[in-house]
Amino acid sequence: MQRVQQIKKLGRQAQKGFTLIELMIVVAIIGILAAIAIPQYQDYVAKSQVSRVVGELSAYKTAFEDRLNQGQTSIAQTDIGMVTSTLYATPTFPIVAATTDPVITFGVTIGGNAATNIKGATITLKRDLAGAWTCTSAAGAATGWKTTYAPAGC
Repeated sequence: MQRVQQIKKLGRQAQKGFTLIELMIVVAIIGILAAIAIPQYQDYVAKSQVSRVVGELSAYKTAFEDRLNQGQTSIAQTDIGMVTSTLYATPTFPIVAATTDPVITFGVTIGGNAATNIKGATITLKRDLAGAWTCTSAAGAATGWKTTYAPAGC
């Protein structure tokens, strides 16, 4: 009887912890998941940063229109209340011709704290003679640019 109890104790002691093969399987699964998840996450970050740039620029369309309605023939950064962004440098502001419906082209080059695969890409907002705004995005100098990074309307 005592011998049976000793064997049961030994059996319980041998089952503590994980075997080497179990640990290797877990490490392999984590490695496979990381190989898939990291590039997907980087694409997600790049796409969200491009959307942020488009959103920040689009917010100034109303200010441009307001200045045009007030009859201004040139518009500066301070006129529209622009604040600096960490994702792009200060854009070149357009000089507006004194016409009824001027064409405005307003764009930036992505840089700063943006993801490396989108640095150098350009986002441009353009107002046509009819007053409609369009958005275009281009790879520019961005080496890792993918067309999927651009928002649907751009």
